[in-house]
Amino acid sequence: MLKIGPYEFNSRLLLGTGKFPNFEIQKEAVEVSQSEILTFAVRRMNIYEASQPNFLEMLDVRKYTLLPNTAGAATAEEAVRIARLAKASGLCDMIKVEVIGCPKTLLPDPVETLKASEILLNEGFIVLPYTSDDVLLAKRLQELGVHAVMPGASPIGSGQGIINPLNLSFIIEQATVPVIVDAGIGTPSDAAIAMEMGADGVLLNTAVSGAKDPVKMALAMRMGIEAGRLGYEAGRIAKKRYATASSPVEGMSKV
Repeated sequence: MLKIGPYEFNSRLLLGTGKFPNFEIQKEAVEVSQSEILTFAVRRMNIYEASQPNFLEMLDVRKYTLLPNTAGAATAEEAVRIARLAKASGLCDMIKVEVIGCPKTLLPDPVETLKASEILLNEGFIVLPYTSDDVLLAKRLQELGVHAVMPGASPIGSGQGIINPLNLSFIIEQATVPVIVDAGIGTPSDAAIAMEMGADGVLLNTAVSGAKDPVKMALAMRMGIEAGRLGYEAGRIAKKRYATASSPVEGMSKV
């Protein structure tokens, strides 16, 4: 069970809703993923053109917990403004804090992320900040009282997978709140590795929406995350330098 603040979820897959080829594929991918948390950029929602529906109108959102994000914000002030707008709409009191500091790498600004997170926590939000794989930043955010930390596996949309497993393992080891790996996952094996390391969940978007078959990839990601979590809970065998026979040799007769 994944617990974030007062919420509990069976699925450990959080799914982004952007960049799908069309609403029909998006809807089918969401359903087959069995994700219970859907995230979207508040600033990219079309709320003005009635003739152009958005995904909130295409899905039965009563089945899901919505996680608005502050994508597009470059400062803490912008992120807070977007978060307040999302909360005023009554969508959800959870917010993914995303404050981008570099337009080329799309890496988060650590100082502005800390500022925004502190303000929103004081206003009663359930705060999930998107961060780099900076171990100390994750620690500082937890000390503020965030409800989860979301370190990137690699740059957003890059599909490079986990490029710094050591830092990610440190973040997971010191975690006092759920660790949800966010950004850079490209394949189901990437997601499985993150879960095998002890991550509590994975947030995906481009890996699914940009796949040749988004629906199949959504299913594959779901299965990869489930397998990785089971593997983590089961506990892998220790690595050894030399071979070890699978069958015991004691009591075997000589021939």
